[in-house]
Amino acid sequence: MTGGPVGPRSPGEPFGGVRPFSIKTKLGALVVTSVLITTGLSVIAVHTKTELRFITVFSMIATLLITQFVAHSLTAPLGEMNTVARSISDGDYTRRVSERRRDELGDLAQTINVMADELEAQDRQRKELVANVSHELRTPIAGLRAVLENVVDGIAEADPETMRTALKQTERLGRLVETLLDLSRLDNGVVPLRKRRFEVWPYLSGVLKEANMVASARAGMASGSGSHTRTDVHLHLDVSPPELTALADPERIHQVVANLIDNAVKHSPPHGRVTVRARRGPQPESLELEVMDEGPGIPRSEWHRVFERFNRGAVRRPHGPGSDGGTGLGLAIARWAVDLHGGRIGVAESERGCRILITLPGESSPSS
Repeated sequence: MTGGPVGPRSPGEPFGGVRPFSIKTKLGALVVTSVLITTGLSVIAVHTKTELRFITVFSMIATLLITQFVAHSLTAPLGEMNTVARSISDGDYTRRVSERRRDELGDLAQTINVMADELEAQDRQRKELVANVSHELRTPIAGLRAVLENVVDGIAEADPETMRTALKQTERLGRLVETLLDLSRLDNGVVPLRKRRFEVWPYLSGVLKEANMVASARAGMASGSGSHTRTDVHLHLDVSPPELTALADPERIHQVVANLIDNAVKHSPPHGRVTVRARRGPQPESLELEVMDEGPGIPRSEWHRVFERFNRGAVRRPHGPGSDGGTGLGLAIARWAVDLHGGRIGVAESERGCRILITLPGESSPSS
């Protein structure tokens, strides 16, 4: 997946790089300077016949002054770092340490700033998660409550149509809870990977047929179910060679393809086309999958954020009737499933629309 490193970096100064003014160099210079001062004063004492005790006192004073100067330059940044670290521990992630130094303390300042950036991003994502989950749960609960209240109050009859509406909201709640459980398993690392060899064409054909059947079954219901209800978008499968096989966990790959198709359909124009393409990868039993749509595409500046949780992208309004914004969790689950296989997923260059490229490693190489 594409994307740059997290956090600010000093221009042209990588972590662990060559430092012309390292602490070791400064301490070495301090020792050399002290020796030179003592030697110079001793030579002066010999030529001027000054008493040795005066030379010793002068040498000690000069050495202490230089040591104090060097020590202050080394310890002064620690006070600022301590202040910033205390602010971070108190939940204030806006403070940063200045990065003007070119020694180990400068590297430490960069590390603290990167840590603060990541903690700030995680805190923001946690708040967004609570807000999004609250919103996503509130909508179907409110709809289900309204339907049941109408039935209880005698405003509406408990006919099949009313029960289908209640069932729709219940299914939406179930899907959201299942998605959140998937994310919980993701974080805890408790989802096993069951790889097996399978034929790609019949497998992907079944995934596409299932997507069409689900969309048709939901087409008569109101949108907002968390899965697409578009029936005007054509799904096309392109597998070459037809006898292509792959080694992966079919259940997890089903999550990947289904979520990518769902996302592509939502952002397709009316009567658009979504293509799922499969090709043999470079390793034995490896697989390259592409899911392409004809929608507005994703700005390059957003490529690195596409697979973040609850990220709905820069395109706020999906295209076509029956589409909705979704929860922003599907692509995060897709990335997790691909990472579980040791593969790669990311946005790729495309002349039109959006193109997601997945690479699954298949069999491990003998050297690994």
